[in-house]
Order: sequence, then structure tokens, then C-alpha cells
Amino acid sequence: MRLQKYMAKCGIASRRKSEHLIQKGLIKVNGNVITELGYKIDPANDIVEYKNKIIKMEEKKVYILLNKPVGYITTVKDQFNRPTVLDLIKEVKERVYPVGRLDFDTSGLLIITNDGELTYKLTHPSHEIVKTYIAKVKGIPNESKLNNFRNGLYIDGYITSKADINVIRELKNSSVLKIKIHEGKNRQVRKMCAKIGHPVISLKRIAIGKLRLNDLPKGQWRFLTQKEIEYLKSI
Repeated sequence: MRLQKYMAKCGIASRRKSEHLIQKGLIKVNGNVITELGYKIDPANDIVEYKNKIIKMEEKKVYILLNKPVGYITTVKDQFNRPTVLDLIKEVKERVYPVGRLDFDTSGLLIITNDGELTYKLTHPSHEIVKTYIAKVKGIPNESKLNNFRNGLYIDGYITSKADINVIRELKNSSVLKIKIHEGKNRQVRKMCAKIGHPVISLKRIAIGKLRLNDLPKGQWRFLTQKEIEYLKSI
């Protein structure tokens, strides 16, 4: 990329004004003053300085909502070559990563971004963001078991925080539950359901806070709206 174009992309000045700065000897590349207007750089490897400060292209922030299908993992790479959620958004050119995780056998709402500050906010336990799930489980839990779930269960050496659970449909040998938790420990919903004697058959996350999956088809994604981004940043 031509040096003056790179400078313009970094927000230093217009391309024409950047040319003047180069001609004045105010720009260094890898420690050397550059005055040649046609000079080309490699943005990934060359270090460009203006007024002795390194300049970089501002990375475009990307915010994606994905309806993750079962059978995909929420890591950037997998040692077993299983498909990852990034395989579903190959047309996105920016380097992005999932916020938090959904198990291989869990589907539903997943946020993908390159905003590190937002990722930290959404995954830090102190922020207690409510996550809503729909779980199909074996059997139909009675009120006593539901209350145990709500009040906290002893799992893996800790007691889970208070949660919300309701039966929304009773089937012949199973039931559908709506569950809300604000913790995010490994396979927590599955472990909690198993603890009360009703193992999960299928699990889907439908909401994170006020952000909802709605009717987005499985395996599809969309960019978050500006309103949704502002909401997440306000949490």
C-alpha cells in the first residue's frame, strides 16, 4: 500500500496532505525517514511513525449475532478439525472471535466481535448478564425440584447462584423449560438439569440480556443494529 494512502486510512490527514507531510520528512518507516511519494509499505509488518508516534489503521469494529447450530464449536480453531462458528461467517473479512461459549451440542444466540472491551464486559462474572435458554428435558420436574433449581444447586464443588426456571410445555415423557441464569460455567444448564433428575435432551440459548435471537434461522447471522450495540455497551 502506498504510504500516503496508509496515512489517510490511519486518519492522519487526507491523502494529499499526507503527501506534503512525507515530502517534509515528517514520516518514518521502520526508523527511516521517507520522502518518496511512491513509497510502498506492508501494513502488517512495517512500522510507520508520525511525530515519533506509531500510527495504525483503526480496526473496523464488527458486531455479529449468530444462531449457532448444534455440531459447531465456539473456538477460533479446533485440534480435531471440527467445524467452528467462524466457518459460518467466512465472508466477514475482519478477525473476529466468539464472546463466551456455547457447547458443541447446544444451539442458539452467540455474539461474535473484535471488540475486546465489550467481550470483557459481557464475559466478566461481576456484570451478571442474564442468559435465557429453552431446554427440552427428560420427564416433568415437580415444583419441589424447580424450587431447588431456583435456589441454587451444589455442582462441581460450588453452589450455583439463584436462577429462574419454568415449565412451558409438558409432553408425554419430557417437558420444555425456560431457564434464566447469569453465570456461565462450563455446561452449567445441563449439569443443573441433571442434578434435579431431568437430563437435557436439547438446549438452545434464545437471549443474552435484552438481545434476542427471534426468528433468525439456524446457521444464519446478521450484524447487530446500532441500538443493540449501544445497549450491550451500556450494560
